[in-house]
Amino acid sequence: MGFLQIASAHKAYHTPEGAQVRALDDVTIDVRNNEFLTLLGPSGCGKTTLLKCIAGFEDLDGGDLLLEGRSLKGVPAHRRPFNTVFQNYALFPHMTIAQNIGYGLDVAGVRKPERDRRVGEALEMVGLSGFDSRRPAQLSGGQQQRVALARSLVLKPRVLLLDEPLSALDRKMRETMQIELKNLQHSVGITFIFVTHDQEEALAMSDRIAVLSNGRLQQIGRSTEVYDTPANEFVANFVGTSNLFTGRVTERNDRLLTIETANGRRLAARSDGFAVGDGVTLVLRPEHLRIAEPGEGGAGCTIEGTVKDAVFVGSIVHVHVDVGFGRTAILHHRHERAGASAAVAPGASVRIAYSPESVHLIAAAGG
Repeated sequence: MGFLQIASAHKAYHTPEGAQVRALDDVTIDVRNNEFLTLLGPSGCGKTTLLKCIAGFEDLDGGDLLLEGRSLKGVPAHRRPFNTVFQNYALFPHMTIAQNIGYGLDVAGVRKPERDRRVGEALEMVGLSGFDSRRPAQLSGGQQQRVALARSLVLKPRVLLLDEPLSALDRKMRETMQIELKNLQHSVGITFIFVTHDQEEALAMSDRIAVLSNGRLQQIGRSTEVYDTPANEFVANFVGTSNLFTGRVTERNDRLLTIETANGRRLAARSDGFAVGDGVTLVLRPEHLRIAEPGEGGAGCTIEGTVKDAVFVGSIVHVHVDVGFGRTAILHHRHERAGASAAVAPGASVRIAYSPESVHLIAAAGG
C-alpha cells in the first residue's frame, strides 16, 4: 500500500468562451513517505491545480486521492493532515512572529504551555530563535519564508505542500533557502510536495521530480534520471538545455548505431535499444559537447559549424554554433582567466566533438 496515491486524477475548467481546459488529464503518482517530490512544469501545466486538489481547496472531477489506502473524497481541507506554504507567505502583519506561528495551535485549542513550547521548537527549527516578538515587516523575505514554514510545521502535518515559496527571493537567497529547505525536510522527516517552474531548483532539491505538461504527467523519476534520460522531447527541452537531432537508424554494429538525419548528416550513438529503420531523436546536453582539436573525433562523432555567439556566464561560456540547415547547437566551453580563446569568437569555424556514450536516444514522434 502506498503512502499518498494520486490515482487517475482529472480536473477541467470552463472558459468564459465556453471551451473546456483540461488542467489534469489522467495523472497518476504514488507519493512516497518522507520524500521531497517536486511538481515541475511551465505555467498552465496543471501543477498548482494538482496541489490545490491534494490540499482540498479544489475537488477532482475524476479519479481519487488516497492517504495510506483511505480515500480523501469529501474530506475538507481543514480535516486533511496537510498544510500549505503559499507563494506570498500569507503572514498576519498585525501579529508577532510567535503569534503567527502559534495561530493554528490557538484555533486547535492547544493550551498555552504546550503552544509556547511548540512555537519555540518551530522557531529553533527554522533558525529564528529570539525573533518571536518581531512582526513580519521587520523581517527579510527569507526570514518571512521561514516563518511561513514554521507556522505550517508546528501543526505536525503528514504532508507539507509548497506552492513556489521561493519565487519572491533573489537568486542568492533562493540558493541558500533551497539547501535549508532540503535539510529541513530531512530533519523533520515528512513528505514535501513542492511546486515550481524552475528546472534548476527542482534538480537541486528533489528526491524525485514529476514533470507535467498540458495536464499530463510526462515523466517521474530521480533528478538524474529526468535530466540524463528524458522520456520524450518535451522533457528533454524543458529540463535543462538539449541539442536534438532527429533521424533514422541506418546501421547497427553491436551497440553502436549510425543515425542519418533528413538532411544527410550521419551521427553515431551507443544504445541497447532500437533497430535499423527506427526513427529516433538524439539528445545531447551542452556539457557533453566540446570544441574538437585538429584530428580529434571519429566518424559520426563530430559536427562542423560556425560560431554565432559566445555568452559569458561565469565559469563557462555558452557557445552557440550554426551547424547548418537552420540549426544551432549549444555547447559549454570552459572559461579561461585570460579570456575566451579565439576558437570561440563569433565567426570562427569549429568542429564539435562528442562521445557516442553521452547520447541519449528517444523514439522520434511519429516513429
